[in-house]
Amino acid sequence: MAKTIIFRLLAIGLFFLLIETPAYAVAGFEAVTVTTGKQGAQTYTVTLQILALMTLLTVLPALLLTMTSFTRIMIVLSLLRTALGTGQAPSNQVLLGLSLFLTIFIMMPVFEKVNAEAVQPYLEEKIDVNVAIEKASEPFRQFMLKQTREADLELFIRISGNAEIQSMDNVPFTLLLPAFVTSELKTAFQIGFLIFLPFLIIDLVVASVLMSMGMMMLSPMIISLPFKIMLFVLADGWSLIMEMLAASFYVS
Repeated sequence: MAKTIIFRLLAIGLFFLLIETPAYAVAGFEAVTVTTGKQGAQTYTVTLQILALMTLLTVLPALLLTMTSFTRIMIVLSLLRTALGTGQAPSNQVLLGLSLFLTIFIMMPVFEKVNAEAVQPYLEEKIDVNVAIEKASEPFRQFMLKQTREADLELFIRISGNAEIQSMDNVPFTLLLPAFVTSELKTAFQIGFLIFLPFLIIDLVVASVLMSMGMMMLSPMIISLPFKIMLFVLADGWSLIMEMLAASFYVS
């Protein structure tokens, strides 16, 4: 008896799902709709706009790494941790969070310019999506060109064979992005080298003292770690590192 009741309920539910009523037809949304404006601009349906937005969110980490100051900051902080010899302190989550919010602080003038020139006019329907993307890319282009070495840019121009590029404003993003990332890697390792020097001197001094005392079985890292932490704290190292990283993007 119970099985019969269950089968009847399933059959009734399936029957209602298969019925097409006018109310359901009116409430549905068309998946693809293209509306042409007065000036010839085309506006796509909300479904496609949401799909484009979700697709953009998947590309957001790559854009963060290749178009902002995040790469340089993260590499410098990782090299600082290695120079201190503290292992996993601070943890990767702490370094990622610090790098992210410092990136937001450094890139805030660029974000504000993008918001004023592209996002707000687009939301007010003064410009279409193509013009908004073009206006939004210009502040990032100026920031990336300022931080990119000419030698790296010329390298990728030579590799691509685009010898007809006459000025920096005509450089496409396909060439600017790898040149910018290469320059950021070079700058980050140069800063990391300067950070390593004082800690390397402490390691050498401690190792020499232990060797002269005949303590060859004692690891120099155990003795030098407290001295390196003390030097970093007394010199207010975190403030110096943050200030140096922020200034490296604004000092030409």
